[in-house]
Amino acid sequence: MTATRLTEARIETLAEMALTRHGASEAQARALAAGIAAAERDGLKSHGLMYLPTYCEHLTCGKVLGLAEPRLTRPAPAIVAVDAGNGFAHAAIAIGLPALIETARSQGVAALAIRNSYNCGALGYHTERIARAGLVGLGFTNAPASIAPWGGRKAVVGTNPWSLAVPDGNGGARLVIDQSASVVAKSEVMKRARAGEPIPPGWAFDASGETTTDAGEALKGTMAPAGGYKGVGSALLVEVFAACLAGANPGLVASPFSGTAGGPPGTGQFFLAVAPDATSGGSFAQTLETVAGGFAGDTRLPGTRRFAARERNASEGIDVAAETLATLEKLAGTSA
Repeated sequence: MTATRLTEARIETLAEMALTRHGASEAQARALAAGIAAAERDGLKSHGLMYLPTYCEHLTCGKVLGLAEPRLTRPAPAIVAVDAGNGFAHAAIAIGLPALIETARSQGVAALAIRNSYNCGALGYHTERIARAGLVGLGFTNAPASIAPWGGRKAVVGTNPWSLAVPDGNGGARLVIDQSASVVAKSEVMKRARAGEPIPPGWAFDASGETTTDAGEALKGTMAPAGGYKGVGSALLVEVFAACLAGANPGLVASPFSGTAGGPPGTGQFFLAVAPDATSGGSFAQTLETVAGGFAGDTRLPGTRRFAARERNASEGIDVAAETLATLEKLAGTSA
């Protein structure tokens, strides 16, 4: 399949046009389009343009309220809360992060809770913004139920990613961890299903609870938790922060992130920001480098691959498959 190379800015512009054309406000579209373009830039295609048709479909059917206006409150000195109003998570996070960062710098630590939200795309995109502000960022986001308890068949928790981003002291991130509670993000299975490709053994179970390599059957069943029962524990950890503490819908209640069934999912996000020198007595940078120094030679720190893709795509342009570009231009209303 042929591909065209586009700049990050061009992808962002076309994605924003597509979202506004399908009912998103300028603020909602701008925040999400930036996240989509960043995912493509960093080589995270399962969180980039692949999802744009779904976003547009959800604007049209009402699973996302395109004209929602996120509302920020300050329920406690070190707490920032944002009600996303069932709009896109990106717009709510964009409003909440500046207040989170400012509060963490003054208080040493701060939390941001977001409710009545939606899929936030690549979670590391948001935590890295905290790290670039010189703070350690920890993020949680819950999702509709797709993981069963260990030994069970009924899904009770979502793939529920968590992310850690650590500052490098120079306005960037030294490392970024972004991982789900499942063996692989559900979007990877969706990508294989759309392409008619199999998935590796161990990624998911079918509706009868048997391991399957059929991506379509996997989407009818449950995702395999990473590390067995430990992955279920990770999903529960995220559920407590992103649903219980944020005041959002748990995975058992949330409507799916795919398809048109149900109303807005109403899921949540939760972020913690910590000023590293406030807790470490000034030794943070030195200790971090001792830890990072262990990742040498053939090993790599988490986030290295996305940083390399970012640098490469900035100079060479981002590969966009012809089919994807055609869909993008059609959604944006720019195709001939």
